[in-house]
Amino acid sequence: MEDFTVLIGSKGGPAIRPGSSMPTSNLLRLGGRNIVVDCGLGVSAGVVSQGVSLSEIDLIVITHLHSDHYLELGPMIHTAWTAGLKQPLRVIGPAGLDAYWDGFLASMAFDIELRLADEGRPDLRALIEIEEITEGTTDLGGGLILKVMRNVHPPIDDSFALRFEAGEKAVVFSGDTAPMAEMAEFARGADLLVHEAMLLAAVDALCARVGNGDDRLKRHLLRSHSAVEEVARIATEAGVGALALNHLIPGDDPDFGPQHWHEAIGDLWRGPLHLGHDRLRIEI
Repeated sequence: MEDFTVLIGSKGGPAIRPGSSMPTSNLLRLGGRNIVVDCGLGVSAGVVSQGVSLSEIDLIVITHLHSDHYLELGPMIHTAWTAGLKQPLRVIGPAGLDAYWDGFLASMAFDIELRLADEGRPDLRALIEIEEITEGTTDLGGGLILKVMRNVHPPIDDSFALRFEAGEKAVVFSGDTAPMAEMAEFARGADLLVHEAMLLAAVDALCARVGNGDDRLKRHLLRSHSAVEEVARIATEAGVGALALNHLIPGDDPDFGPQHWHEAIGDLWRGPLHLGHDRLRIEI
């Protein structure tokens, strides 16, 4: 069984517009396990587009509680249940994710109770337990290791980078973060670093296009996300095998295309580069 990462949704932020890419979600196949990292809009359709049944997902990890990272978590799990999920599904995420799940179950109580009584399905509520994410190393069993590091994404404190290891392979997801020196050590020697990236030249246009924010939006972007030049430097220092730019800011502005990203990186990163787009599949 081959190992791969799929950038199911590649844009930064929750908004979708005609012609835009979709918010953040990722499918990782590593060590024979199917792992979903973040659950933005479109994650369910994106997973099955890769030939993976929703009922075959082994683990879900949510990096932080911005809506573009967990809005479709409940719908995806419910859809997995209707598609045959019968075994417990491990879900790991920040404090507060359990309240989201309880609220989702309450909103779907009529449907869940109906399917229990009318279709004889297992109780969805008994299959899911939300586990609070913690920094450090967790043995997920079967030779799969998860390492977690808190990143820098103000005003959210509980925001995390993830490193998955199985055998000799390692894949790192930066999560949403400002550039941080610690990321280079965290990603050291990984086969693939999936890092968020922002094109500074496009920030003003993005803020104008949003249309219903004020100057606080620009301040948030500049203090909470990573300019692509900084990402390239981190990847170079970490000595990773390949770099994938994801959670692109902006990810849907026709005035800023691939050439702008490549020009911004220049010679700062000379290794294999994957510029994120929806459903980009990267073999590991």
